[in-house]
Amino acid sequence: MSKGGRRHAEGRGSAEPLKLERLDEYRWMLPRTGAMRVPGMIYSDEKLLQTVRMDQSPRQVANVAHLPGILKYSLAMPDMHWGYGFPIGGVAATDIETGVISPGGVGYDINCGCRLMRTDLELGDLEGKLEDLASNLFSNIPCGVGGTGTIKLSRREELRVMVEGAGWAVKNGYGEEEDLERTEERGAMSGADPSAVSERAILRGKAQLGTLGSGNHFLEIDLVDEIYDETAAMAFGLVRGAVAVMIHSGSRGFGYQVCDDHLRTMGKAVSKYGLNLPDRQLASAPVSSPEGEAYFAAMACAANYAWANRQCLMHWTRETIERTLRVSPAKLNLRLVYDVCHNIAKKETHVVDGEKRRVCVHRKGATRAFPANHPELPDCYRQVGQPVLIPGDMGTCSYVLVGGGKAMEETWGSTCHGAGRLRSRSQSRRMTDSSKLLKELRSKGIVIRARGKSTLAEEAPDAYKDVDRVVNVVHEVGISRKVAKLRPLCVIKG
Repeated sequence: MSKGGRRHAEGRGSAEPLKLERLDEYRWMLPRTGAMRVPGMIYSDEKLLQTVRMDQSPRQVANVAHLPGILKYSLAMPDMHWGYGFPIGGVAATDIETGVISPGGVGYDINCGCRLMRTDLELGDLEGKLEDLASNLFSNIPCGVGGTGTIKLSRREELRVMVEGAGWAVKNGYGEEEDLERTEERGAMSGADPSAVSERAILRGKAQLGTLGSGNHFLEIDLVDEIYDETAAMAFGLVRGAVAVMIHSGSRGFGYQVCDDHLRTMGKAVSKYGLNLPDRQLASAPVSSPEGEAYFAAMACAANYAWANRQCLMHWTRETIERTLRVSPAKLNLRLVYDVCHNIAKKETHVVDGEKRRVCVHRKGATRAFPANHPELPDCYRQVGQPVLIPGDMGTCSYVLVGGGKAMEETWGSTCHGAGRLRSRSQSRRMTDSSKLLKELRSKGIVIRARGKSTLAEEAPDAYKDVDRVVNVVHEVGISRKVAKLRPLCVIKG
């Protein structure tokens, strides 16, 4: 069994059977039992729920409901599946004064997220050039497990990246100032403190800035295939038939090490603060405690590293497209639509029982989805709402959504983050013929570049849930609304 598998098998909480109560077509409640402080709420349709019942993620929803200071519900999005402590797709808010912060509610790949760029290119501009473009992107965008990039940070510069995030990249020539306006938190969370980061994490981050990584991380050339909301699409700069680019990556080994370091500290904090938790993977500390503040400060450093990482990747992608297609910057007109993070804990203001309160929102495999007129949105999207990016997998479509009003009422301004896995990576490797899969994808007109056959097998389309169904759930509930569908043309994988 893998290291991750051992972790998952160690603690699953109470063996008491769970009973789901259907509230409507897309909402399912886990009533409070035992020491649960709040009920659980799962967003799903009936077919997706059948896959949810196959793993321990509903039990994890119940376990999260035991966290001190948790408010309203322990939530799970329709792409939910088994994770470390929290389910992937889990959302929970805790009171800043009385609640805890849990690294399991963020995950190992801190600020794994998506960045979408629009262009003025059309499909005809890629005719006869897609294979070359794929090869050049694969050569110019460092990827793979442990991959290193061309940026070699000094210690001083790496500390600046931790604090300045995407702003550091822009200052150093990797992008434009307007990119920051279209990045969540303007690409840099406040509260980042490099003194909370270990030497081991700093060492791991020195050579990985500007690298894609492996697993489900990717760079895609997409075609805007469908438009559902013309007003929002126009605000986002998306036109049917135009080429778009999506990057999915995170904080690399730096973020992993930050999580690992602070999980050990949190494990000791559970006893120190007398926390009674059903699963040791939910190791936590009070938000305002020294341990809680240190984790938040280090997590913010990793989040900022990830935003800088995606900013650099976007810059090299733009340069590669211009050179390969021999188009001018004006002809390409590649501009950032938005950059959202999927794994994060944020201190935000929300309405609780009719009063505004500061809460710590854990989004683990979930996306922020603020609606129109939210004060934290940039001026360019204030009237329509925040762009929400939902990647599918390399053989199916991705979606662009916009934050819906129900998100603020029900889910702490959150929605789903992707299709969600059906099978583990090891299961998918055993069940998938990579050569056959590659032929199938090519028959659909999708050009693939990957480091190895194992990556292709792990990321096979049938290893994931139906992204159309997942998106339909959040659209129908109203926590986010469909704006556009993107069809993959070219996929770069680690």
